[in-house]
Amino acid sequence: MKLGLNGLGRIGKLSLWHHVSRQFFSEIVVNLGRNVGSGLEDIAATIEKDSSYGRLSTYLHGHKGGRVIENLNEQAGTMTINGVPVTFLRTARNPKDIGWQENDVRLVADTTGVFKDPTADAEEGRGSVRGHLQAGAEKVMVSAPFKIKAKGIDMPEDAVTTVMGINDDDYDPARHSIISAASCTTTCLSYMIKPLMDHFGADRMLSASMVTVHAATGSQKVLDSVPAAGATDLRKNRSIINNIILTTTGAAKALALVIPEMKAIGFIAESVRVPTSTGSLIVLVLNLQDDLANPVKRDLINSIYKEYAGSTPYLKYSTGQNVSSDIIGTPEAAAVIESTETHTRTASISVNLDHLKSCNFEPGQMPPVLEVPVTQAVIYGWYDNELGSYTNMLGDLTVSVAERML
Repeated sequence: MKLGLNGLGRIGKLSLWHHVSRQFFSEIVVNLGRNVGSGLEDIAATIEKDSSYGRLSTYLHGHKGGRVIENLNEQAGTMTINGVPVTFLRTARNPKDIGWQENDVRLVADTTGVFKDPTADAEEGRGSVRGHLQAGAEKVMVSAPFKIKAKGIDMPEDAVTTVMGINDDDYDPARHSIISAASCTTTCLSYMIKPLMDHFGADRMLSASMVTVHAATGSQKVLDSVPAAGATDLRKNRSIINNIILTTTGAAKALALVIPEMKAIGFIAESVRVPTSTGSLIVLVLNLQDDLANPVKRDLINSIYKEYAGSTPYLKYSTGQNVSSDIIGTPEAAAVIESTETHTRTASISVNLDHLKSCNFEPGQMPPVLEVPVTQAVIYGWYDNELGSYTNMLGDLTVSVAERML
């Protein structure tokens, strides 16, 4: 079976690394949609070396690995990478015009980050994710959360958002043609929330918030630049190598698609970009309704994560003291819990029901004051937002979908 990759950006390139290492697919067809440099040699050089992860040969075979890109054919647009035939298409950028059918590609991973609206028509504008289906693909993986532009439109019946190991059973091969693998932040967050949700239940979770301290992405500016016409967030045009930049994240909305119970919980998600190339951190703050006689302590929180980590390869439990570079590339996990920094505090909160407009008291009646024990827990989770976490999770999900197409 062949795999189509649309785009050779950060996730596209590292997905190519993942799949030529894994060798599940017999051949890979990469759509670039344009000429690159002076030809195929420059494409090979781009694939071979990476500023964050080093050389492809070292990634595949360690420090003794030699060149793994061979048999370049400029006219055919082909090369062999680690023994896997790879074809590069350099003509069409609109998904509906890409030659998937001509190249016998049934499964496509769109890693451009451009085509995220599953309701958009294949014929509109620069195209849409549905264009891949029109071009001959049967299934399309999207390496970003869905984003429906038009208000009031529901998610189409043939689209689903899944995180491998969390809700990939929601994918129905007979019904779903477009599968979003959410985002790197949502993937990490889901593995931080799910163990606690399973243990405590959604009814004990009063509220939650998270901040991701996130590495730079390709959409940010290296140096300060003039904003485009109509731009409202001037921070997006400031230099990422010189600044900590406040921004936004869609992790809260995407998490509710992956873990529906979160819809009933007050949840806030924020993002801060920092000047590192990869390696990110989620700080999760959770408020639990508790019991003063036997409150939730950090040992219980850590034991929940430790047990969960023993049942899945996608969650790692660390007792060490990590920094962001320690989780770059490995381990291949959605999240790494920094157990030494788990903290809890329990207090009794007074709630005056007189402040609630829905409560109606008789004249002269003293409004009751409720004493509610609440534990606030703070948990830290590392994730490699490029190769180590997200690309590997996307690769596993892609193979899982492919296995049900054979």
